[in-house]
Amino acid sequence: MELIQNTPEISAYLAADEVIDHEHPYVRDIAATLSADAPDAYTYAKAAFAFVRDTVPHSQDAGDPRVTWRASDVLKQRTGICYAKAHALTALLRAKGIPTALCYQKFDVVHGLVAVRLPGEDRWVRQDPRGNKPGVDAQFRLDREQLAFTVRPEFNEVDYPVLFAEPHPAVLQCLREAVDRPHLWQTLPTDL
Repeated sequence: MELIQNTPEISAYLAADEVIDHEHPYVRDIAATLSADAPDAYTYAKAAFAFVRDTVPHSQDAGDPRVTWRASDVLKQRTGICYAKAHALTALLRAKGIPTALCYQKFDVVHGLVAVRLPGEDRWVRQDPRGNKPGVDAQFRLDREQLAFTVRPEFNEVDYPVLFAEPHPAVLQCLREAVDRPHLWQTLPTDL
């Protein structure tokens, strides 16, 4: 699948905003800690991926009712659904100058993940920090995708090819308006 930037300028995929707040001191502290043992961008990106995947439980899996959406809050509170975890990973990667995009898949509801473009690479590669559990084994790979879920077109599931510099408005709206995760589960977007 060819991935398509919705914004042509690569700088857009390095930007900070209210959601991808990679200039926040907490995000910067985690990025500094992770980069201390990372001699290059690949090693850092893999460490940041593992950090978000493994130390920020998916709130549905953990039974956590809190809803997070801002990257710094996801990292501080150590909880979030797929979108929130994608925001956290995006912030950690952008904090170290690695272009990172938000992207989505459609199952019964829309699932969020990221795409990275490491220095020296001429292509984007999708990564899914959702969090592993029985039946889910997402890994950081550049040679091929190993995402949490594989779409089945015969069930009208879709890999959206568009790479967003900012969270999709439908995703951000449902996160911001949710009073708790059970409420959020009733309002997740089913399409983009």
